[in-house]
Amino acid sequence: MTQTIDVTTPPWVNDISRHPLTTPQAKEIATAIFARISSGAYTFGTRIPAERDLAVEFEATRATIRQALEFLATYDVVSRRAGSGTFVSHRGPALQKIEANGGQQSGQLTIHQLAETASPFAMNVAESILEPEMVRLATIYMSTRDLSELSQQLAQIESIVTESDRFASLEDDFMMMIALGTHNSLIAAMYAILHEVRRQPQWASSRMQMLTPSKIRSTQMLLRSLYDAIARRDVETAVELIKLHVASTHEDMIYES
Repeated sequence: MTQTIDVTTPPWVNDISRHPLTTPQAKEIATAIFARISSGAYTFGTRIPAERDLAVEFEATRATIRQALEFLATYDVVSRRAGSGTFVSHRGPALQKIEANGGQQSGQLTIHQLAETASPFAMNVAESILEPEMVRLATIYMSTRDLSELSQQLAQIESIVTESDRFASLEDDFMMMIALGTHNSLIAAMYAILHEVRRQPQWASSRMQMLTPSKIRSTQMLLRSLYDAIARRDVETAVELIKLHVASTHEDMIYES
């Protein structure tokens, strides 16, 4: 039997146990942002506008906006990532229905079930289909602000020498920023699924073993070249570089297995 889930009522209405102290204005802004998420204006996995933009829109201080976003993060409506921005982590009606049904309706699977059943080959095929087109669109459509944020993310990636877990997380966020840079919510949402599967423990553990200092360095160089190609709007080079990255990852998986 299908469980009916109310995805339009803010979670803090029925769960006051996590309710942090906040100003009425911040809570009002948080409610307005949640309404946009539940309506699909901000979809799962996408980045919401920057604090400064929200401050202008809601005629509030950045401190108030920050408080509203932290309030949403308390209820797992958004995820705050230093240097990357604020991303929607609240699952809309479709994803919540899949989870409520245990992923069995219409053959649909939850993120956990996907991580359990997907093979490295299946992951590579999905990446090889999605990532080149994603990079092509991002190279065309990324704004100056998008590129600036991507550059900051790359700087964090390039500062790492041996921390494989942090490197993997930052690399994933780098690619997610490229997905968001397409300004195509459907592509961003599809890539968010791959993003979440890669973060599941059964995938993350094997990936950590492959991220040796040498592999980290070679990936840093490739991502730098990819960023440079995107920044100069060189579509052909950017697409070839991401294809090379996917192929390299596939070879590592085969070697590891």
